[in-house]
Amino acid sequence: MSVIYLLISISIFVAVGFFIAFIAAVKSGQYDDDYTPSVRMLFDDEIKITAKKEKQTTEEKQN
Repeated sequence: MSVIYLLISISIFVAVGFFIAFIAAVKSGQYDDDYTPSVRMLFDDEIKITAKKEKQTTEEKQN
């Protein structure tokens, strides 16, 4: 029976530790913008491609 008390007390300390780490992450702004980074990689190539096309069209107009 004493083993159960030991395991419960250790699990409570671990849970409190994770809760403190979560609160620290929220306060530091870790979870402020969770949508933009996941979508940024989808639009990165399009920006580069359109920039190259615009550069090519301006070079063609100059020639």
